[in-house]
Amino acid sequence: MDTLPDHLVWEILGRIKKTVDRNSASLACKRFYEVDNEQRLSLRVGCGLDPVNEALTSLCNRFGNLTKLEISYAGWMSRLGKQLDDQGLLILSNSCPYLTDLTLNYCTFITDVGLCYLASCLNLSALKLKFTTRITGCGILSVVVGCKNLTVLHLIRCLNVNSVEWLEYLGKLERLEDLLIKNCRAIGEGDLIKLGPCWRKLKRLQFEVDVNYRYMKVYDRLAVDRWQKQRVPCENMVELSLKNCIISPGRGLACVLGKCRNLEKIHLDMCVGVRDSDIINMAQTSSKLRSISLRVPSDFSLPILMSNPLRLTDESLKALADNCRMLESVRISFSDGEFPSISSFTLDGILTLIQKCPVRELSLDYVYSFNDVGMEALCSAHYLEILELARCQEISDEGLQLACQFPHLSILRLRKCLGVTDDGLKPLVGSHKLDLLAVEDCPQVSERGVQGAARSISFRQDLSWMY
Repeated sequence: MDTLPDHLVWEILGRIKKTVDRNSASLACKRFYEVDNEQRLSLRVGCGLDPVNEALTSLCNRFGNLTKLEISYAGWMSRLGKQLDDQGLLILSNSCPYLTDLTLNYCTFITDVGLCYLASCLNLSALKLKFTTRITGCGILSVVVGCKNLTVLHLIRCLNVNSVEWLEYLGKLERLEDLLIKNCRAIGEGDLIKLGPCWRKLKRLQFEVDVNYRYMKVYDRLAVDRWQKQRVPCENMVELSLKNCIISPGRGLACVLGKCRNLEKIHLDMCVGVRDSDIINMAQTSSKLRSISLRVPSDFSLPILMSNPLRLTDESLKALADNCRMLESVRISFSDGEFPSISSFTLDGILTLIQKCPVRELSLDYVYSFNDVGMEALCSAHYLEILELARCQEISDEGLQLACQFPHLSILRLRKCLGVTDDGLKPLVGSHKLDLLAVEDCPQVSERGVQGAARSISFRQDLSWMY
């Protein structure tokens, strides 16, 4: 190895991707150690940093080209040593000039003071904070003011972030491309209007409201009018994920759904207020849509709401089928509280979507309208490769046996399906059709019954959910 030219050693070590392997290689000789120090661009550390400031200083000095750093204290206890604090962030800001991506998970000792130190990291473009409970909106504001190249911001369970001036500042910069806000109690759907012109730049928005603690803000008429007058199209939005949100007609996030011309992936999870007109407008605008996931609140399916315009129906699915001809992944789920005999979507609506779009992946959870007739219709689904059925209790062995006739099916997942037994899987045994069969918590399917039904088998049975 000593005779190898430097560029070959660099190339060889550059092909080692696993951290544990790189660590071993760097211990082989001084030459490898020095090359690894130059090549290492990312690190993930946590409870092993002890004493934390000295260890962090040593790492920053050793890996001078570090651009990406994740510090996680998941599972931390006091006996594991002191956590990273504001002083540690000062060390980072002074010792990592090339830092562009920083993730802080469960760093509960960090305050706004530490975030102020990060403001001097002028190259920082991605900041991800999870359960950093002592920071507030003032700390976030100091970062976005100092780090003007910030394009990615993730905030997860930052419980004390209760001001949103930083959102307005980000909107004025018009640089943010990826925004994730999850379970930050004081940030509501209406606050997103403050992004203003930045909506034009956003490519990914993930917004989740803490369903157990909704901070009920009262928005004045001016805020409502701002949503209604919002004319900035979300032309670069590629991925949109909303969970536990309230969708109000004509304002708020409803204004966003119909403006995403380049949208490829959408996930609506327990969003109250979504109407057929919202999905239809989105489908007519987002012809490039490739993936849709809908988890519908049980209230949409109560008998009292059968004629309610808030209830999603087959009209939504037909609009998707007619306008989104690139749709490859469809996931439909109903919450536990729904009445089994009622479903917003009928079998005809689901099959229309599958017949008109090149659906490769279909996942149905608690969809009682899907039965053996639906399984028979899938025999002509020429694009279908992945099928997941969860709590679809109208499917019997007769319907499951048809899976061996699906033209290109390679992965089948069954979960908590009461109507299927070992007999339903018999045609698959020895057929070499499936690459993967996963069966979870189906009480009438045995481990012996799945053997030989696919190249790879995953079986688990925990029937506690039934009692």
